[in-house]
Order: sequence, then C-alpha cells, then structure tokens
Amino acid sequence: MPVVGLRGRARRIELDDIVRAGRDLGMARLSLNAVAAELGVSATALYRHVDGRWGLERVVGESLLADLELHTDPTHDLERHLLSFGLQIRDHVLAHPGLGTYMQTLFPRGDAGRRLMVRSVDDLLPFGYTPDVAVALASAVAGMSINYAVAEQAQRDRADGLDDQRRDVTDELGADAHLGEAHRDLPALEHTEYMKLILTASIRGLISVAPPGRPLDEVIADLAATGMGV
Repeated sequence: MPVVGLRGRARRIELDDIVRAGRDLGMARLSLNAVAAELGVSATALYRHVDGRWGLERVVGESLLADLELHTDPTHDLERHLLSFGLQIRDHVLAHPGLGTYMQTLFPRGDAGRRLMVRSVDDLLPFGYTPDVAVALASAVAGMSINYAVAEQAQRDRADGLDDQRRDVTDELGADAHLGEAHRDLPALEHTEYMKLILTASIRGLISVAPPGRPLDEVIADLAATGMGV
C-alpha cells in the first residue's frame, strides 16, 4: 500500500515492516510515532495496518512471544517441570524489555499467547491434571515469573547509582535495633538464585493445595476458607 514518506517520497509499507520496526525498537520504546519514524512515514499511515497503540502492541508483542519455544525435560518431576517453565518465561521476558508489561496488562491477546498457554497446559496433562487446573497452575507460575522479571528489569533500567543506594539501605538496616541482627544473617543472593528459591517455595505451595486429580472447585474452596478469617 503506497504512502507518502516524511520526506515526500511515496513508500509502500506492509504489516511485516511495522512488526520488524517495532521489534527493532523493542516493547519498552514502542510507540506509533517511533515506528513511523523508523519507517520514514507518517503515524497516520500505520493506522492502515494496526488499530492504534493497542493494535501495535499486539502485533509486536505476539511476534516476540512467538519466539519463545518451551523446552521440557522428560526426566523432570512436577516441581522441577514448573520451575523450568517459570525460569524460561522469566529469561524470555528479560531478553525483551517491555514484554513483561505487555503480558501483565492482558494475556493472552493473540495467537502466540494462546499457543503458549495451550503448550503449558498440555505439558501438565501427563502429570494427571485436568485442563482447568492446569490453566490455573500454569498461569500462577507464569504470573509470578513475569512479575519478578519486570521488577528485575526495572532495577536494570535504573542501574546507574543503584549500588550506592543499595549500600546505603544495607547500612541503615544493619544499624537498626530490630532488623540489624536478622539482616546480617541473611545470605547475599543474585536475582536468579533468589527467584529460584522463591519460585520453588511458591510451586511447592501450589502443588500442595492443587495436587494432580483434585478438582478446581475444591482448590478454590480450600483457599477461600483460609482467607475468610483474615
């Protein structure tokens, strides 16, 4: 479809051009104006192919999600399988800044997201789960992994001066009469190791309340009963 470029020259852009330019920019810098500038056309020209900001996010985000190929190890038990699943999600989100926020906002939005969900559910069926419980379990693990990755990315984005700020906070905690001794005994962990520990603990909790074969309504009722007294 011919359009007039910013310099007055007619250009022909297709949806693939928009996706390519969007991927080059990355989700964190994605905007209609930025993509239009990359392609040398007006932002109005993009509306012939995408439905505004939401449409642009969808085509670029789904393209990035399509690159995620989940790998499974047949020797893994359920706990290790879910941990590997969560870490693969986290690594892919960190490799594409801004993708985590896209997934947090609404998931799944398109074909790639649905394929990812179908794959994650299918991988849980051999462990004895019904599809509805598998969706709930996979979504919980993926959600935690995405949230941790987004938080980690935020720290990476503000890396300048972060070490100094971290030292100041550590010194203040160490001097606190209530928290000092406890904080000094805590091990220093990198992001990946910390996430593995927290994710493993969370997965064990999920499996304990939602073991294979337990109906979803029983799982929800069990959790709801605990929360009623709070």
